[in-house]
Amino acid sequence: MSSGFDGNDQDSESPGNEENMYPTDNWVKFTLNLPMTENKIGKNWNYFTAGVVITGDILDKSLPQGLKDYADKKLFQPLGIKNYKWQLTPQQKPSLAGGLRMRAIDFATFGQLYKNKGIWNGKTILNTNWIKKSFTNYFTDHKDFEGYGYLFWRKIYKMGNKNLEAYQCSGNGGNKIIIFADIPVVMVITATAYNQPYAHSQTDKMVEEYLLPALIMGKE
Repeated sequence: MSSGFDGNDQDSESPGNEENMYPTDNWVKFTLNLPMTENKIGKNWNYFTAGVVITGDILDKSLPQGLKDYADKKLFQPLGIKNYKWQLTPQQKPSLAGGLRMRAIDFATFGQLYKNKGIWNGKTILNTNWIKKSFTNYFTDHKDFEGYGYLFWRKIYKMGNKNLEAYQCSGNGGNKIIIFADIPVVMVITATAYNQPYAHSQTDKMVEEYLLPALIMGKE
């Protein structure tokens, strides 16, 4: 989310806005043909879905059997996740930009893997240092949100006088996988408020006013 491409999903006039990408017949070609900016890579944050598509294409080309086969063998099978469906690019390659469909319990399993620092059933599935880097806030001075790591949002949930730090996957419609830092909890929210301005605030309210009080007050 801090590349040198002229792409910003939050700016409807941006050439690299994701809505300009989806109608094209090649999302990778669309992205690589975007103009460059003078932004310092790794410094200037802009939400840029097309950049994640490029990341997926690089991985797909780098792996002998492709990204789909690798993810199944190295991630989904060890976690016991069998029922899932990728969003595909026009070239029928897995898109890392979103749209992966799984059962809620399997989303929770994915979140718990990160909570376990990459270990599942005694076996290391993800490198602990990768998870630490993923859950690092690289944009501490950004005024519009509470931080961003490696494709994980940092979020501070408030409950009374408590501030609870979390890193989370945050998808269209208000869908979330929330991994809390200081309490032994992973939450999954499934929602369908697609493209609605209230989607994420509605989910935040659900977590802060109902789910967290039920969990924490139940233990006190």
